[in-house]
Amino acid sequence: MTTEQPHPLTMGLGEVARADVGEALRLLFQVDEDVLDRYTAEVRSGRILAVGREVVAALARGGRLFFTGCGATGRLGVLLVAIWREFWQRAARAGWSDPDTAADWERRAVPVMAGGDYAFVRSVEGFEDHEGMGRKQLRDAGVQEGDVVFAVTEGGETPFVIGTAWAALEAGATPYFVYNNPDELLRKHVERSHRVLDEPRIRKWNLTTGPMAVTGSTRMQATSIELAVLVTVLELVLRWSGRVRPPGYGGATDGEAPESLPARFGEAMQWMWRQLASGPGLQALTRWVTMECEVYRRGGRVNYYAGSLAADLLTDTAERTPTFSLPAFRKHGDTTAAPSWAFLYVPQPDSVRAWSYVFKRPPVCLEWTRDEVRSLVPPERVAGVWETLGRIRLEELLRFRIGEDGLSDRPLGPGDGAVCLAGPEDLPFLCRPEGFLRRRWEEARAAGAGAGLVLVAPPQVWENGRTWLREWKGGGFVAGFRTAAEEFWLGGPTRVVVKMMLNAVSTATMARLGRVMGNVMTWVVPSNGKLIDRATRYICQLTGLGYEAANRLLFEALEQVEERMRSGRAHPPVVGLAVMRHRLGVDWSEAERRFWAETGVPPAGGFPG
Repeated sequence: MTTEQPHPLTMGLGEVARADVGEALRLLFQVDEDVLDRYTAEVRSGRILAVGREVVAALARGGRLFFTGCGATGRLGVLLVAIWREFWQRAARAGWSDPDTAADWERRAVPVMAGGDYAFVRSVEGFEDHEGMGRKQLRDAGVQEGDVVFAVTEGGETPFVIGTAWAALEAGATPYFVYNNPDELLRKHVERSHRVLDEPRIRKWNLTTGPMAVTGSTRMQATSIELAVLVTVLELVLRWSGRVRPPGYGGATDGEAPESLPARFGEAMQWMWRQLASGPGLQALTRWVTMECEVYRRGGRVNYYAGSLAADLLTDTAERTPTFSLPAFRKHGDTTAAPSWAFLYVPQPDSVRAWSYVFKRPPVCLEWTRDEVRSLVPPERVAGVWETLGRIRLEELLRFRIGEDGLSDRPLGPGDGAVCLAGPEDLPFLCRPEGFLRRRWEEARAAGAGAGLVLVAPPQVWENGRTWLREWKGGGFVAGFRTAAEEFWLGGPTRVVVKMMLNAVSTATMARLGRVMGNVMTWVVPSNGKLIDRATRYICQLTGLGYEAANRLLFEALEQVEERMRSGRAHPPVVGLAVMRHRLGVDWSEAERRFWAETGVPPAGGFPG
């Protein structure tokens, strides 16, 4: 598949990152040009406008809008709905729409992520590979005739997402199948994809951009283009709905025709992307990556603090875990799991309110019965899925204390780091002495931790904020990016470019720390069918073994680390462990010892994960 091929621009990314962080970032942003080019092609085709018209017509008739996905696309749906709901909440507060209308339209967008909202934070095994799981979750969410469902899958082959497309059709809804691989490849190699592509009642939206910057890492360009086109559709729906009119919101010009909006969106996205890819912006991001690498090498940890961009930042931190075999967020009270390298805190006093703040709604986790599980999976899988459900219920999600009640769980000290990410709505958190971000910054400085501020704001904020910005620079790095002079009601270009920035920073950091070889994710966690296939092919590439032998070796390595992986304890990457055993011809214990010795990473503590 195209999404699983290496990108020619980044063939030596791992080696470049270890020699020159700035050059590695520049290469990653250069690959993002594929996203900008694809978006321009979609604008010229008129497809974004056509889809927007169909969605607003469905909502005007009382329908709802669903976004379904797994992993990165599941988080994409949660993010899109959070952006939508936040706008309507603001519209009600500001009087841009009457409260009843705003409350009604706020509820019209619904995310359906494989594994429920718990999976937004930590990957959930056993859901992505089953069409029946997707059918059930969408039905449980209440899909019905007149609704519109965007079934989003980067590869175009994910069973869960395909199940939601069929469930939408069966309910009388209008399904859009959104994907990033060429039709001819999917038809040739994947029968379940073939059936979807040949069903005329399912609308197809192919957003192929080419290979990813890191081989197979579809959280990057594939999900970026999906975010760009879908948030533009939501923006058009708002403009055409007639239910809201925010006068002068963000500098937007009310008189301009919505039909010109996609082209203006693309121009704004290009303008912001150029700030990332060169000049002071690239230099500041280089300092950010360098700081994080130094912290992790010392065995330290990083705390992130965010307000309006919390869901964006949480998306990126959660996706690092399976991509680079990092320890996931640790729950409050868990003394056995390895502490995560990074964690996120938001300006809410407790974590119950914090999760609603991130999602812009109360979190929704799965509460299925054992009989429901039996109806979905073969008998031999029931016990495993039932055990998984016990770990992903609402009370378990709330154990991730991302509110201020969790700050005492990760006090910063010398050798640690702190990064504050702020959007234009977060200025009170920055400027006021009692502001959440300001207090966290000062605490980090007092503790001797490294610190940085990443501010994404309109030009006037930078003109008016020179004094307090100088104060922030006194304690660490400041990375500043200006949003387009003409902002959009949903801030879409900003969200896309922030995603590109976070993807590049986390990828360059992991590559510099040796978790990318060339542009291969040698630390990937094979937690589902797609990732098992990917890890097998990596072993083939690194050992010369045939596919069957490499697959057998992978599963033997998984057996060695499975217990530690499930409990969140430190363990070696299964691809690296398998390759070491094959190359040296030693037993598993010796292979693990040699792996840690040759990579220069200790087998315990904060760094290895």
